[in-house]
Amino acid sequence: MKTGIVRRIDELGRIVIPKEIRRSLRIKEGDNLEILIDNESIILKKYSVIKNLNEFAQNITDAIHSFITNSVLITDTNSILAVSGPLKKELLNKTIGIDLESKIKRREEMLEKHKKPLKITDSELECTYAVSPIIVAGDVIGLVMIISKENVEDTDLKLTKIAAKFLANHLEM
Repeated sequence: MKTGIVRRIDELGRIVIPKEIRRSLRIKEGDNLEILIDNESIILKKYSVIKNLNEFAQNITDAIHSFITNSVLITDTNSILAVSGPLKKELLNKTIGIDLESKIKRREEMLEKHKKPLKITDSELECTYAVSPIIVAGDVIGLVMIISKENVEDTDLKLTKIAAKFLANHLEM
């Protein structure tokens, strides 16, 4: 997809990415961009520290799911990277919804034991859940979440905390 927007480079080598493009690509202040060169083109791409660990993240969700029946998922700040359990087909590789974006923004760790509607993706799901942010070098880079259409327990929150801390420690190495 090509656009016809032209921007001038300032004396420090900076350019401004138009608001419409940032909004459509969900690029927010503080997001990291990867800069790639392809022949004579410069490509700016949203960068996800955790995205490079898809297989590792999937192994973590599989391991947790082997002990519980609920769905387990790991996200970055934009999409769902790994899912194990009943909701895998429904959620894997989907863009996160506004409720998960909000939890990332607020660094929210919580256990919701009463069924509530939650926008995990574009669609809403009536569920209970446990969620913990993955924090690396002071920045939230994603979430670990356990979701149930029935009920979650205090141990589910502990599992999300352990997985989030494990991923954060792995990424800081």
